[in-house]
Amino acid sequence: GSLPKWVVNKSSQFLAPKAMKKMYKACLKYPEWKQKHDPHFKPWLFPEQSRLPALLLSELSLQHADSLENIDESSLAESKDDRGEGSDEDSLT
Repeated sequence: GSLPKWVVNKSSQFLAPKAMKKMYKACLKYPEWKQKHDPHFKPWLFPEQSRLPALLLSELSLQHADSLENIDESSLAESKDDRGEGSDEDSLT
């Protein structure tokens, strides 16, 4: 399912900034933390350090876009009940 627009709008006004502040504070503490926790282990820079099992290219297969399910919802209209109270679309009229 999808979320009503008013839920997305409210969460982006309150939850997103709060989450970004927490992320920022955590990022400030990362260099100190990394010095204490395996500082030379950086598989994002040195793939040979990766502890994940390697995949053989022969095990991979291509998936073309035309084989994917295509769901076209462009012809569907959103009813006023689906938008909820305080929707952005209500404020435009």
